[in-house]
Amino acid sequence: MRKLKIFGYICGLIAVASAVSCNKDYLEKKPLTEFQESDVWRDQGLIQAFVNDLYAQMRPGFNEVMLSSMVDESRFIHDYNTSRVVEGNMTPDDLGALNDFARWGSHYKAIRNCNMFMEKIGSVTGLNPDVVARMKGEVFFMRAWYYHMLVKYFGGVPLITYTFNLSGENSDYLNVQRAGFTTCVRYIADQCDSAAKYLPSKYDVIDQKGRVTRYAAFALKSRMLLYAASDLYKFTGNLKDSIICNTTDVTTEFATKSKAAADSIINSGLFALYQPGSDPVDNYGRVFTDKGNNEMIFVKLFDKSLLGTSHDKYNGPNGYHNWGGNVPIENFVTGYEMADGSDFSWANAAQAAHPYANRDPRFYATILFDGAKWKIRPDDGKKTDPIGVIQTGKYETADGKDSVWGLDTRNSTIENWNGTFSGYYMRKFMDITLDAQFLNGDQSWIWFRYAEVLLNKAEASMLLGDFTGAGKLINKVRTRAGMPETNLADASLWDVYRYERRYELAFEEHRFFDLRRWKLAPVALSDPAKAIDVRGSFIPGHPFTYTIFTMQNRKFNEQNYFVPIPASEIRKNLGLTQNPKY
Repeated sequence: MRKLKIFGYICGLIAVASAVSCNKDYLEKKPLTEFQESDVWRDQGLIQAFVNDLYAQMRPGFNEVMLSSMVDESRFIHDYNTSRVVEGNMTPDDLGALNDFARWGSHYKAIRNCNMFMEKIGSVTGLNPDVVARMKGEVFFMRAWYYHMLVKYFGGVPLITYTFNLSGENSDYLNVQRAGFTTCVRYIADQCDSAAKYLPSKYDVIDQKGRVTRYAAFALKSRMLLYAASDLYKFTGNLKDSIICNTTDVTTEFATKSKAAADSIINSGLFALYQPGSDPVDNYGRVFTDKGNNEMIFVKLFDKSLLGTSHDKYNGPNGYHNWGGNVPIENFVTGYEMADGSDFSWANAAQAAHPYANRDPRFYATILFDGAKWKIRPDDGKKTDPIGVIQTGKYETADGKDSVWGLDTRNSTIENWNGTFSGYYMRKFMDITLDAQFLNGDQSWIWFRYAEVLLNKAEASMLLGDFTGAGKLINKVRTRAGMPETNLADASLWDVYRYERRYELAFEEHRFFDLRRWKLAPVALSDPAKAIDVRGSFIPGHPFTYTIFTMQNRKFNEQNYFVPIPASEIRKNLGLTQNPKY
């Protein structure tokens, strides 16, 4: 009897211990390294560990490199091969930093485990039937999740629904071919429907809060179908394109089904736009730090007493001994509207003199800019800055005789290797009470939240010609953020909608796909990444000047709508068709 690599699954269980509970009795039965496949399928605790590992394999966005740094939201200052992506130089042999996001091999391993569960669970006896039913729902969801991740990056992929052999010359993988894009999308939607039949609407036990519910399944279905109804995937008239686009006009069908899935969530009454107070800046910021709030549909839970999350350390200012990381770029910052809903413009002299005044409230909860009030400095910075104000410029000294660089620049007297290139740092997701130099945080990474569902329904409504209904949904999101309502009710509403997705969902791994599916990437992602040079003064009343400059050239090529299938996979299986122009 062959050994199953169950040790890896149990290690994975540790990683999700804060999110899910399990039966630990099996730990007393035999050493972890001695478990064989037959052991797993007769022990409820081991089966649950097997399922829990599917959660552990989901890649949350709180990694050092964020997907935002491969679009027009941010730049990763340490590079880590992100430049290969943003400069349009990906090849099948080198996907650059996207290799850790697209994850062809890892996702198929997770799918194989989903298939194995489905094949084995029917013959298992003596288990709690309610637990088995829930686990079935979880695995249906996970199979949909991992396929949706592959389809988002690659287009149509091989649809494998059995426990395929991956070993050597006898590998089943040697003969598989890519399924059509539409076929993949329908399969993912069907898996979501199957998941919803088995999953509960909610969990009352806190240890179960990180598990998927039927509404997570509806959220995934709504997202996938909305993407598939978008311009990028429209039927071209050429059936040879079927692996990367729909084979017929399915816009109305997919938009209708996406909207219905969103309605299932909205009509449940279980979720709302989180508004704990009257301050729109605070309300928006706390969506990402108040654990268990009613906007969350499905999240990755972290426990700071275990591994926690290093998001604050990875991205906080160097003047706080943090690593800089993914710094917002001026292209993104400039796009924030004024608080009255009008456009910001550097050509407007009054606005250019005070560029950070009276902007969309979400700006202040998302961006750390020069002069922003932040938290108290560490001990070696308190003498220079006893208040805790972000310093990303160069300033005239109080005596007017010299100039000094700010504590959060690449010439900082605290640390200089990890300062921003753009003049900004990220504020979103961060815990202002955390000393990130020494401690990890416990913010949840959000897979799905209610605001996205409202926006999904709004976009689906526009695709179906209902601009009035879409406007009402968009206004719910805008007014929660403290922004004025829009009264547009025609095709011009698209610009407002795209603004909302860009800034409401900033840094949440949506922009990468939105720009592609709307076919706006060639312009937005070929614009050089810009930064701001701030020159100011510590003398009250002396003016500040702001100069925009290019810090990184970027390029989007036509083939970059999709990620290339790794060359190593093509070499294993010559039946795999590579994406166009790679």
